[in-house]
Amino acid sequence: MRREMISAVLVFGLAAAMGAPARAAEGEAAAYPTTIRLPDGFQPEGIATGPGPVAYVGSMADGSVYRADLRTGRGAILSRGPGTQALGLKSDARGRVFVAGGAGGDARVLDARTGRVLASYRLAGGPSFVNDVILAQGAAWFTDSTNPVLYKLPLDGGRLPSDVVRVPLTGDLVYQGGPDSPGSAGFNANGITATPDGRGLIVVQSNTGGLFRVDPAGRTRRVDLHGESLPEGDGLLLQGRTLYAVQNRLNTVAVLRLNAAGTEGRVVRRVTDARFALPTTVAAFGSRLYLPNIRFFATGPTPGVAYEAVAIPRP
Repeated sequence: MRREMISAVLVFGLAAAMGAPARAAEGEAAAYPTTIRLPDGFQPEGIATGPGPVAYVGSMADGSVYRADLRTGRGAILSRGPGTQALGLKSDARGRVFVAGGAGGDARVLDARTGRVLASYRLAGGPSFVNDVILAQGAAWFTDSTNPVLYKLPLDGGRLPSDVVRVPLTGDLVYQGGPDSPGSAGFNANGITATPDGRGLIVVQSNTGGLFRVDPAGRTRRVDLHGESLPEGDGLLLQGRTLYAVQNRLNTVAVLRLNAAGTEGRVVRRVTDARFALPTTVAAFGSRLYLPNIRFFATGPTPGVAYEAVAIPRP
């Protein structure tokens, strides 16, 4: 056999061996339940998945965090809330869950196994709404829907810091309304993720539908969506150069294709599902997207209301 043929066979065999576990995992995930039942009155907002087939869901009612096994749909409270909110969540490979504290103006980091609070941070001293978090560029970044600032927790070598860095937002992203504005009119910067090239961040402004690229110094530039916008934009999820943006009151997930720098993108489709009831945020596992239904605007945080997270095929 010629050397070229031998090399081709070896490369093909290696690729097949590496691809098999991923395909198996996706095949197994396809058999998982498509609805994750949450405690009555839980009022879910944020969701994070992994490592492995597990999801963490935060409560807007009291700040509790629920951990669910995606294979069975069963779960339990991981960490009881402090009475303030638990909104956006992100988990990392070190077994930690980062929690945005909403109107509490704070953030927490939990042990993903025990629920123990590893660190807590006071991010804002006055009225605030710490809404979402992303782990990128060696830091945890939190949005504030009330104040034009990002809060940065530098993770030097993965270590949790003692201090918070405030990064003022300047440029194209201009805050509208205020904390007393009704409904979503007071929600500015909401969901956050990284750019495909990893050099910047992307933030959605809920009340205007604008999408913005943010550099590490806080300078913002409107993402060119070629005439489209994302009204009621909430959680964001980046997979490669595909961006999933939840539009909560519209019961829709917008699917966008971005350029590498995150300065330009196009909405390629919008997805909805009969089970959507004001989905807020989105996380992925295998070939699925998982979204919690808050039902907030329709029912209020009534203790007897049933809540769930639903899974849909990843578009």
